[in-house]
Amino acid sequence: MLKKREICGQECHVLFELMTHPDVFPFVRQKAYSYDEFVFLTKQTIEAEEQGQLISRTILDEWGAPIGTINLFDIEDGAGFLGTWLGKPAHGKGYNAMAKDEFFKELFFELEIQTIFMRIRKVNTRSRKAAEKLPYVLKANESRKSVYDQLNAAEEIYDLYEIPKDLFTLHIMRQPAEEDTQVLEA
Repeated sequence: MLKKREICGQECHVLFELMTHPDVFPFVRQKAYSYDEFVFLTKQTIEAEEQGQLISRTILDEWGAPIGTINLFDIEDGAGFLGTWLGKPAHGKGYNAMAKDEFFKELFFELEIQTIFMRIRKVNTRSRKAAEKLPYVLKANESRKSVYDQLNAAEEIYDLYEIPKDLFTLHIMRQPAEEDTQVLEA
């Protein structure tokens, strides 16, 4: 479902086409206005990951086709900001939650990240609702007021969400118990 980013013609072409859709493009953090710029940004992303500045993965569907990206930007003191986007054809099919679960497992259990922040534009209703459905996400506008104020220094644009490692770990620990209960009920 996830793989490290690559500078590969076919993958870059597909991702660039998906990213430029008008329902997706406004919400992409690393915008590219041409295919060449997308390849350049992908190369920069790979180099920044090698330097420990970010973590980036390509999201794949069940057939191995690229459908979006998921990233942790601005890594500092075991925390970073999540940035993810899916191409329009993948919207509403459950890929977002599956990609986040897989990415968060890697971040928390393999790469020692302690906190993941999400800044979501207040006008991005689809993303805010998706975040609020996840059982391990906390709205952090008040609890992380200094981070919230920094994000919205010029103008109040973003809501802030937090995913602490302990809450995500609890979610993962409960999954087998929930699956066992569902089997017994069936």
